[in-house]
Amino acid sequence: MKAIKKLSLIALFFYLPLQSMAWGQLGHRIVAQIADSYLTPKARVELQKILGNESLAMASTWADFIKSDPAYSYLSPWHYLDFAPNQNHEQVMAYLKTDTVADAYTKLNFMIGELKKKDLPQDKKLMYVRLVIHIVGDIHQPFHAGRAEDQGGNKIQVMWAGQQTNLHSLWDSKLIDDQQFSYTEYANNLNHTTAEQRAELDKGGIGEWIYQSNQIAEQLYNELKDPNPKLSYRYTFDHIHIVNEQLLKGGVRLAYVLNGIFGA
Repeated sequence: MKAIKKLSLIALFFYLPLQSMAWGQLGHRIVAQIADSYLTPKARVELQKILGNESLAMASTWADFIKSDPAYSYLSPWHYLDFAPNQNHEQVMAYLKTDTVADAYTKLNFMIGELKKKDLPQDKKLMYVRLVIHIVGDIHQPFHAGRAEDQGGNKIQVMWAGQQTNLHSLWDSKLIDDQQFSYTEYANNLNHTTAEQRAELDKGGIGEWIYQSNQIAEQLYNELKDPNPKLSYRYTFDHIHIVNEQLLKGGVRLAYVLNGIFGA
């Protein structure tokens, strides 16, 4: 009976988070795999001291797996930000400047600051590194910077390729999973950048990256004219390039963040 109970708990651990993952396992691992290719030698050494044999790709999903443990439920708001509809650049930046809510913006900045401290305990380093890897990915999923009124698209029901789903879930995982690549195959297909392109992508910092995601979300909201719209595979054809661009940006920028913490 004890063995059965243990197996049941293990199954629960791996099952529950899949219902609410940002980007899904595949998307987060793509972002982390891309980031891994741009780490400085010093950052790689420092990250290995913290993660051990755990790769960035494997570390990237911890923040969703841990949702199975109620003790970590306080982390849920760290994955996203909510905005009012149709915010312009000035409005978004003004909001972020005074933001004191526990959300992706405030907590990313907090953890980056903490990880730069030489005396941070190892258990905190491990937790914060895993969270930073994950949340940098999160803020590149457009609906993690979406509207408060519909919980980032979670309340918007859509039919996609004959399946009932919601807009958030469609962008979290379904569009990516539909490509039928492994995370390494997907990352290899996307990851072709020059140093000049990476420098351009890194500009602006976390606030600017969030604003860009929000603007994509607004574009996607405004495309939907009907309640419970029926979306075909044409939707994938028309939007997969946005998914791919956001995954690539997330990877390049994650490397930029990690190198800024550990590679200087």
